[in-house]
Amino acid sequence: MPKLPTVSARKLIKVLKKKGFVLHRIKGSHHTFIRTIDRIRVTVPVHPGHDVGRGLTESILKDAGISDEEFFKLL
Repeated sequence: MPKLPTVSARKLIKVLKKKGFVLHRIKGSHHTFIRTIDRIRVTVPVHPGHDVGRGLTESILKDAGISDEEFFKLL
């Protein structure tokens, strides 16, 4: 399995929305998404011109319950 790529916050948000997450609130440059069926909450830093690093992407996906394979399919 290939390593997770560095992705823009915009692409990461699209994947989260496909998995049922909705925007809950924005505080500064951090967007908090929540999945209403099980109340899982994840925060995505949105900095224009910067990608989300591999480690943070992996952590967000783990918190959201999205596997690496599923992430690649949804990209």
